[in-house]
Amino acid sequence: MTVTRAFYHEFPDALVIETQVVDSRPGRVLLANSALFPGGGGQLPDRGLLKWASGETAVTGFEPSGEGMWHLLAREDAEVAGTVEVSVEPAFRELMRELHTATHILNAAVFQDFNGALVTGAQMSADGTARMDFDLPDADNDRLRALGPVLNDTIRQDLPVICTYVPMAEARQQYGLIRNQSVAPPPTADDQVRIVEIAGLDRQACGVRTWRPRGRHRRSGFSASPARAGTTAVSTSVWKDA
Repeated sequence: MTVTRAFYHEFPDALVIETQVVDSRPGRVLLANSALFPGGGGQLPDRGLLKWASGETAVTGFEPSGEGMWHLLAREDAEVAGTVEVSVEPAFRELMRELHTATHILNAAVFQDFNGALVTGAQMSADGTARMDFDLPDADNDRLRALGPVLNDTIRQDLPVICTYVPMAEARQQYGLIRNQSVAPPPTADDQVRIVEIAGLDRQACGVRTWRPRGRHRRSGFSASPARAGTTAVSTSVWKDA
């Protein structure tokens, strides 16, 4: 059976799985399946652990190839074969998912309030902050800063997040589904694109995992400043309410 969608998209709450080693080389393994998100779209890769019958080691990175996604290991001397257990570090995944959903809410607000402004770049960081660059050459930073309360109010509403798939050709024809100025989210093997909908707020294409903001009681803070020529950078951070 051909796998058409990433495991971490289909089962985002599966943090520990068993799988088989397809190939092994010094310092790396190729797995039949993995719960680990390898990074992309400005989101950092998962932190994880690989366990096998005679040992364990941290997964330190990922390297795509025509054969699949190689998992890079902290132990280059590890002899890994057969059945292994892959586990995701829960706290770091939760942080990335929260940041990613915060950027979706920010993206929605900027798109709606600034005449469909497109994203030119995004980056999430391990310190709980994220940055998005928008095509806003003449933006009023005070107007952008005023979006902060909008984001916080949206998070407090505890809106559900729904993920579906549509054909890439259909997504390209619908205004506002693809928000990046230069690239579109990568399609699945069957040429579908993942659509993330925050109920009653926004609907857009996204190839990266997104947090379901229910019952988390989080807030965000904002700053806005001119970035490179023709863009404005908007930064956000996520922290727990007291």
